Amino acid sequence: VQLQASGGGLVQAGGSLRLSCAASGRTFSGYAMGWFRQAPGKEREFVSALSRGGTTTSYADSVKGRFTISRDNAKNTVYLEMNALKPEDTAVYYCAADLRLGQDTISLTARNYDYWGQGTQVTVSS
Repeated sequence: VQLQASGGGLVQAGGSLRLSCAASGRTFSGYAMGWFRQAPGKEREFVSALSRGGTTTSYADSVKGRFTISRDNAKNTVYLEMNALKPEDTAVYYCAADLRLGQDTISLTARNYDYWGQGTQVTVSS
């Protein structure tokens, strides 16, 4: 499985970005997906996750109500719509795939994910 994240950039506080993560190598609908981020000097943290079936989602408290995760299995892509961005959202964002979870199960733990994308930088200026 190969994951390619894109869509990051520089945006002012209050702005929006949409991250994409394109997957290849296996049947995309067979994996649960997650987004994580890592700011300079900090550990990687959970942002959002989406089950294989698309029915179960989870968000970190810090992004709840502002970020939305979704997937398009026909395009083998998962998205992270980010609105009302804050300077504290500045980080490298990584997408990840978990091949072992059930249809409606998600994971909030980075070590449970099997494959990772290369990361895309999001910078929010104040």
